[in-house]
Amino acid sequence: MTWSQKWIAFSTIMYKELRRILRIWPQTLLPPVITMTLYFIIFGKMIGSRVGEMGGVPYMQFIVPGLIMMAVITNSYSNVMSSFFSAKFHASIEEMLVSPISKHAILMGYVSGGIFRGLIIAIIVSIVALFFTQLGVVHLFVTIFTVLGTSILFSLGGFINAMFARSFDDISIVPSFVLTPLTYLGGVFYSMENLSPFWQKLSLFNPIVYMVNSFRYGILGHSDVNVWYSMVAIFAFCAVLYVIAYRFLQDGSRIRL
Repeated sequence: MTWSQKWIAFSTIMYKELRRILRIWPQTLLPPVITMTLYFIIFGKMIGSRVGEMGGVPYMQFIVPGLIMMAVITNSYSNVMSSFFSAKFHASIEEMLVSPISKHAILMGYVSGGIFRGLIIAIIVSIVALFFTQLGVVHLFVTIFTVLGTSILFSLGGFINAMFARSFDDISIVPSFVLTPLTYLGGVFYSMENLSPFWQKLSLFNPIVYMVNSFRYGILGHSDVNVWYSMVAIFAFCAVLYVIAYRFLQDGSRIRL
């Protein structure tokens, strides 16, 4: 395929994904906004007033970057996972695989949908957060890199999950038993400084800790871990997952249910 043909294939899949997200916006965009608003009210207003400050800032302001990242992670992941598994379930993905469409175009087309949903959710949640606290950007490059890298990373993760899933029950295993615990233990609601030395060291094995703290550094200028290590880790994870996803897609053995 020529570059122009690859671009047409990629843009067609991407356009389909974007239309899907916007067409069913009550399912894709509204629930995370409601969920994050409840977090702001319960943890920020009710509990935050008792906690006081954390990381040198009011507790409400401290948890906002973590909650934004939580929304980005879950929505990027679930969007690609549900979309690709639906195509796999209805066997429409097989038509793409037997066509001369580049596997890179297929992969990036689906991933672009997860990136779009993750970024638009980040923007919407940030706007909602402004009704509860002040929000600014201290380090613009770190902020953009982190939110974009995280949405790419978990979009690829959702794609791989959909590749391995054999039923609708399978697509809920990883989000329920892996993603949710790692997210809640990723420093969204607390600073690692409040943990004992043992749990601080153990938390360093949680990849979401680096993403949450990197984004918090971009917004507030505060991080519990080295920001540059975090950014390198995000880039490395994206590269590894892309290679894995592409290999499985190229192999095609896990497409059939």
